[in-house]
Amino acid sequence: MRLVLASASPARLALLRSAGTDPLVLVSGVDEPAVVERYGVTDAEDVCLVLARAKAEDVAGRLDELDVAEDEPLLVVGCDSVLELDGDVHGKPADAAEAAARWRRMRGRSGVLHTGHWLVDAREDGGTGATLGAVSSTTVRFADVDDAEVEAYVATGEPLRVAGAFTLDGLGGPYVAGVEGEPSAVVGLGLATLRGMLGEVGVRWSDLRPPADA
Repeated sequence: MRLVLASASPARLALLRSAGTDPLVLVSGVDEPAVVERYGVTDAEDVCLVLARAKAEDVAGRLDELDVAEDEPLLVVGCDSVLELDGDVHGKPADAAEAAARWRRMRGRSGVLHTGHWLVDAREDGGTGATLGAVSSTTVRFADVDDAEVEAYVATGEPLRVAGAFTLDGLGGPYVAGVEGEPSAVVGLGLATLRGMLGEVGVRWSDLRPPADA
């Protein structure tokens, strides 16, 4: 049994691999701004959840693109993360100037990183056909970095590639003072949250295929 990750995120893929699974990857073709506009959502938890659902359901409809055996049991997971700060919802910065401005606003303060998860049980034999979602919300405390540190970090380009303009597991790690909640959800996928969702469709984490070199 295998997970299909509906994401191009290397961090999410690395998380799943480090947790003992061998996921397939099929990137969704979802137009994120169009999805948010269509649903008319503004709340951070709703935004990340509708985007996670759109990604998972898009990929669930394209599983014939994967090079797998016809009887391979597949479960699709889509994820999306947004940062909530002072009631505002932030995804990836549009450019370096926006990333720097956001960091000057975040430094020395806390925000909430919401990660939406959507699971589609696409198993043809013995599956439930279920489609379900969950949000993991984690408080992130940012270090009080100075202007030079902000500019140096933004210059790496990393903040432009990630929701909230920071990472926990990359170059942004030294600028995160602490987290309260599910740490892996800050990386982009809550492993404990996903395990609970799998349990709802009768799948144990140990049922997932281990990496080929395990």
